[in-house]
Amino acid sequence: MTTTFAGLSLAEPLFMGVVNATPDSFSDGGDAFSEKDAVARGLALMEAGAAIIDVGGESTRPGAEVVSPNEEIRRTEPVIRSLSEAGAVVSIDTRNAETMRRAIAAGATIVNDVTALTHDPLALETVAESGACVMLMHMQGEPQTMQANPIYDDVVTDVLRYLQDRATACAAAGIAVSKIAIDPGIGFGKTVAHNLRLLRHLDLFVRTGYPVVLGVSRKSFIAKLSQGEEPKERISGSVAAAIAGLQAGVQIYRVHDVAETRQAFAIWRAIAAAH
Repeated sequence: MTTTFAGLSLAEPLFMGVVNATPDSFSDGGDAFSEKDAVARGLALMEAGAAIIDVGGESTRPGAEVVSPNEEIRRTEPVIRSLSEAGAVVSIDTRNAETMRRAIAAGATIVNDVTALTHDPLALETVAESGACVMLMHMQGEPQTMQANPIYDDVVTDVLRYLQDRATACAAAGIAVSKIAIDPGIGFGKTVAHNLRLLRHLDLFVRTGYPVVLGVSRKSFIAKLSQGEEPKERISGSVAAAIAGLQAGVQIYRVHDVAETRQAFAIWRAIAAAH
């Protein structure tokens, strides 16, 4: 069982604050599109308790437009440099090897890839040579089409097997096992029922020994199970779903609302520890 990831202890839950340097992300598109706004958001998330700042330059929401690596680099590189110079542990949210390379050179120490290093044939080699940590996420299909008709034999077994296979491939390519984390990819090519089954069985992912990353923040399944709320109105549902991860022992939480999630976790853990 890995006890640290990217130099951070996994003894306490880690919050990974989201900085979308994009005009079209589903939850906060445009809020941090300029370099100045993106850096300010990252610093605010650090202040709120985020241990990792996840910077992305391409939206992977359902139906999102593909962004060229050059544009992705233009959006993210200066933000990563500024945040890493300010002391942040930065992850780059990308599926493109050149973006990974440039982000790592700018100070990122984690690659967060929604395709688990399968989209770009140079991605595995790039991460292995860099010495960066990697977060491998499961996604069925492509962002443009992933929600069209997702089908699994058994979603928990299928996703678990895929992530274990990808982790094995990464280790074979020279990435240290201690630098690999896995993410079941809630909302990425999954129905509401699929998402709920994964959330109910997160303990199986934790038992693999790899650090588990959970991203439920503001996702559409929350609105579908509730009152159809807009993304920024899904904080309570996001926190409730994240607590399912806490109960299962998940270590890393990718969230937009760090302070709110951190407060809820503090109360839940205090109750759980009481005699």
